[in-house]
Amino acid sequence: MGQPEQAESNGQVMLDEDVLAEPVEPRDDDTPEPLPARSWRTRGDFIGLALVLVGVLVASLLLWLTSDARNTVSQTGPAEVTPLIPVTTMPPSLSESWRAPSDATPVPVNLDSVVVTGDGGEVVGRDALSGEVRWRYSRDWPLCTVTAAWGRVFAVHTKGTNCSEVTTLEIGSGKRGPQRNGDAEPGTRLLNEGSHVLTTGEDFVEVYRRDDLVRSLEYGTLRAIVNPNKQPRTGCTYGSFAVTGGKIALIERCPALDPSDRITVLKPNPEKSDEPQVISTTVTGEKNSRVIAVTATRVAVAVPGRIVVFDADTGSLVATYPVDVSADELAGDPPGRVASTFTSTANIYWFTGSKTIALSPVELNPLWTADDTRGPGTTLAGHLLLPVADGLKVLDQVTGQEVGAIPVNRDGYTGPIEMATEGPIVLEQRGDTLVALR
Repeated sequence: MGQPEQAESNGQVMLDEDVLAEPVEPRDDDTPEPLPARSWRTRGDFIGLALVLVGVLVASLLLWLTSDARNTVSQTGPAEVTPLIPVTTMPPSLSESWRAPSDATPVPVNLDSVVVTGDGGEVVGRDALSGEVRWRYSRDWPLCTVTAAWGRVFAVHTKGTNCSEVTTLEIGSGKRGPQRNGDAEPGTRLLNEGSHVLTTGEDFVEVYRRDDLVRSLEYGTLRAIVNPNKQPRTGCTYGSFAVTGGKIALIERCPALDPSDRITVLKPNPEKSDEPQVISTTVTGEKNSRVIAVTATRVAVAVPGRIVVFDADTGSLVATYPVDVSADELAGDPPGRVASTFTSTANIYWFTGSKTIALSPVELNPLWTADDTRGPGTTLAGHLLLPVADGLKVLDQVTGQEVGAIPVNRDGYTGPIEMATEGPIVLEQRGDTLVALR
C-alpha cells in the first residue's frame, strides 16, 4: 500500500485544491505599515485647551455680572399665614406699633396678616402685628409701585426708562411667581379689575391677565406698532382711571379731536390685545375732569362744582349732582392718575383734597360729605375711620354722623393719608412712610 495516486496532465502532477479556502491576495512589500494614533498631549494642545477654558470662564463671568440673577436677592419665608380676626368693637385709643419706609406703596398693601412695604428696590413682607420681616425680595433697580391682589404681591421695578420689570410674589412666603417685561410709564399705578391688572399711564396703558401676566390689552401710543390703525384715536393723553369687573374707565384728552375731556370705557380683554374694544365713549363738555368711580352700569366723573354720572354701556348722561369741589382741587391729575377713593360694603368714599364725599355704590350719587379730612379713610368694627388733623374721626357709614374720635400723634406730618386695616391693626400711609397703629 503506498501513497494515493495523483492525476497527471501533460506530464505534470495536479494537486488536490480546497475550493472553500479564501483567496490569498498577493502581498505588496512596498505597502507602508499604518502609523500609530497621534497623541493630543502636546504643548500646543494644552495651550489651545487652556484658551478655550479661559474664554468659557470669561463669557460665563460676563453673563453673570450682567444677569438679572446677580442683581436679585430673594429670601423667602414660611408659606403658612394665619389671618387676623377683624375687631368688632372700636378701640378707645390707638398708638404707634411700628413703622417702616415705604415710598413705593401709594396705599397700604396688606392681606392675610401680612403687610408689604416697598422702599428703594426692596419689597418686604412683614408680620402685621409686630412689623417683623417674614420675607424680602430686592433688585438693584428702583421700585415703581407695589400692590397686592389675588393672594399675590405685584412689584414693578424700573431699569431707568420705563417701569418694565413686573414680578409676582406669594403674600405669605415671598416666593416668586409669574414675571413679565412690560412697558409701563414712570409713576404708574396698578389697578385690580378683578381678572386683570392695569398699569396706568399718560400715553400708554397695558392690561395683564391675573394668572399668567399675559398681556390682554395695550392702549394708546404703542412703542412697537405691529398692526397700524387699530387704536380708536391717536394723539391723546390720559388723565385718570377707575376699574370694575369687566370695565376700565379713563379720561382721555384728544386736543386735535375734542374741545373738552372725553370719558371712555374699555373692555379689559378684547379678542386681540392691540385692537381695543370700546364699550362706550363720550365727550364730557368739561376740562379738568376726573373719573372717580365706575360700576357695572355707571361711571362717575368729577368736574368743578359737580359730579356727572354717565351710563357705562352707552355713554349717555344719567344725572348731574352739585358738590362743593373747586377747580383748584381738580387742577392737574391725581397721583398715579388714580383718584383717592376707598370702597366698603356700604359706600364709595372719595377724597377731594380737602373733604371726603360718600357715594352710593350703585347709582354713584353723593350721600353725605365730611369736611376737613386728610384722606378717604377705612373701616373698623363697621364704622368709617377718617383721618383728620388731630387723629381719626369715627363716622356712621349710612348717615355720616360722627360717633367718636381717636387722637393720633403723627409727629408733625400734615399731608394726605391713605388707610387700611388688618385685624386690629390700623395702617396709615403717610407719604413715604407706612405706620401701624394699635
